Amino acid sequence: MTLQIDLTGRTALVTGSTQGIGAAITTGLARAGARVAVNGRTPETVARAAAALRAEVPAAEVVEVPADVATDDGAARAVEILPSVDILVNNLGIFGARPALEIDDQEWRRYFEVNVLAAVRLTRRYLPGMMERGWGRVQYIGSDSAVVTPAEMIHYGVSKTALLGVSRGFAKAAAGSGVTVNSVLAGPTHTGGVEEFVYQLVDRSLPWDRAQREFMRLHRPQSLLQRLIEPAEIANMVTYLASPLASATTGAAVRVDGGYVDAIVP
Repeated sequence: MTLQIDLTGRTALVTGSTQGIGAAITTGLARAGARVAVNGRTPETVARAAAALRAEVPAAEVVEVPADVATDDGAARAVEILPSVDILVNNLGIFGARPALEIDDQEWRRYFEVNVLAAVRLTRRYLPGMMERGWGRVQYIGSDSAVVTPAEMIHYGVSKTALLGVSRGFAKAAAGSGVTVNSVLAGPTHTGGVEEFVYQLVDRSLPWDRAQREFMRLHRPQSLLQRLIEPAEIANMVTYLASPLASATTGAAVRVDGGYVDAIVP
């Protein structure tokens, strides 16, 4: 049996998709035939990412959505550009190391605004249409940090824990409608932002290969993969969950964590 993922005729919006995991997800969805909307805060970064996607997948139909969806106005702008979607991938997120006792109220609020409420706003706007049409996919790009709170960035971990509740709650709201809602728990992933994060925690004089190994040894020793995950590996799971093949998977937290979370079930 050959498994084929065909998203022809479906429109997907991936938030925060000008680089890293988000860009990899747009590529995966476009290769499966979806019309893909690239989102970022500025027209310039979105245009560059869209051009890169078109070069990577020449047949791709790409929509540019420059909007800061972490704000009410930005979310409204995104919906104005793209009134209806079949697949919503809430990928936008921020992270960074900070000692727990140095995280002030303003930073806590910023993490919840970007990592949680941005996804809530867009789900609230797009989910009703999916339910009316009887088909849709909503996904939240979570993190192993939702389950294993990292001591060096508890504000990030707690925001991702909250996102699991958001995902499960909206899955219940969509029960029986033909719409699935899931979280993808990404493990330590190799992106430009993560490279900077790694160098916040290990010796900056180390070459990248050694720095990565040192980071995994000291800060993520429970990883069974024992390396950083590549963004395309996260995108593979997202593309599958976006497809008709995953029609019976909803309300789930699906792990692409390299075995980082020490649990038999999610």
